[in-house]
Amino acid sequence: MEKILTLDNIKDAAQASYEECKNISGGKNANYIPYLANVDSNLFGLSVALLDGTCFNFGDTDFKFGIESVSKVPTAILAMIQHTPEGVLQKIGADATGLPFNSIFALLLENDHPSTPLVNAGAISACSMVAPQGDSSDKWKAITENITELCGSAPVLLDELYESETATNFNNHAIAWLLKNYDRIYDDVDMSLDLYTRQCSLGITSSQLAIMGATIANKGLNPVTKKQVYNPEISPKITSMIASVGFYQHTGDWLYTSGIPAKTGVGGGVMGVMPGLFGIAAFAPPLDDAGNSVKAQAVIKAFMNKLGLGIFSGDTVKIKI
Repeated sequence: MEKILTLDNIKDAAQASYEECKNISGGKNANYIPYLANVDSNLFGLSVALLDGTCFNFGDTDFKFGIESVSKVPTAILAMIQHTPEGVLQKIGADATGLPFNSIFALLLENDHPSTPLVNAGAISACSMVAPQGDSSDKWKAITENITELCGSAPVLLDELYESETATNFNNHAIAWLLKNYDRIYDDVDMSLDLYTRQCSLGITSSQLAIMGATIANKGLNPVTKKQVYNPEISPKITSMIASVGFYQHTGDWLYTSGIPAKTGVGGGVMGVMPGLFGIAAFAPPLDDAGNSVKAQAVIKAFMNKLGLGIFSGDTVKIKI
C-alpha cells in the first residue's frame, strides 16, 4: 500500500526526533586532530531538505564544522562527472573494505585497487583524478565549485583545521605513497594528498549538507537552485557507494537499523540520501569508536523510524506538497 507523507508529517517527525535526541550523551570529539578536539561538544543540528526546495532546520544548523570524510562524496561525484562512473570503477573501485576508513591494511590486501572513493585511499586517488592534471589551483577550484553547486552555496576553508590536519596526517602520507607504488595515484602524490587534506578541512553546515543529499536524491538536480549539477545516471552509482561503505565497518548495522544510505565524517557530520524523497544531515561532534557522531546517528535513525521509511521501501512513498 502506498504511503502518503505531508510536509507537516516530515517537519513534525524531524522536530520530535531533534527534541528526543538533543540531550543524548556519550562519545568524544576526535582528539587526534587538535582543532576538532576543541569544537564545542554540545553543538547539535538537524536539517532536512525536500525535493521541492523546502528545508527544515533545528538547532545549530548554521554552524560551520569540518566536513571531513563527507567530502569524499562530492569528489567521487566530480570524478564520475569528469571520467564517467565506469572510469571511477576501473581506476578506483566500488567495494567496501569492512575495515576502518584510514586502514593501510585494506590497501595492502587489495593492491589492485583502492576499493572505493569513500575511504581515505580511494579519496586521495579520486583527488589525483580531478582535472586538470598537474595544476593544484585549478583542481582545487573544480573541487570547491562542485561542492558549491551540490549544496547551492559555498563552503569555506577552515584554515586552522587545515593546518591541524596537515600537521597530523602521517597515516595518509603512507597511504598516498602506497597508492603510488600500486600505480593508483594519477597525478603528483604530494599535491593529491594536499588536495584531499584541504577538502576535508572545508567548513560546512548541516543545512548545506542536507541540500547536497537532496541533490543526490533528486538525480543531480539541486532542489534549491534548480540547477542540474550532473547527469542523472550518477545518482544511483554514488548512492550505492554510500549505502555500502558510508559508515565504514558499521555500515551494515547502520543501514539495517536506519534504512537510509548515509556518509559520516569525524567532524561530527552525517549526510543521508533518501532517493526520490529528501536529503538529511545532522551534526554533533562527539563520536563513537568508529568515528561516527553518536547524536547525529541517533537523530537520523529516530527520524527515519518515526516515518517508517527505508531505502528498500521508498518506492511505496509519496510526499504530498
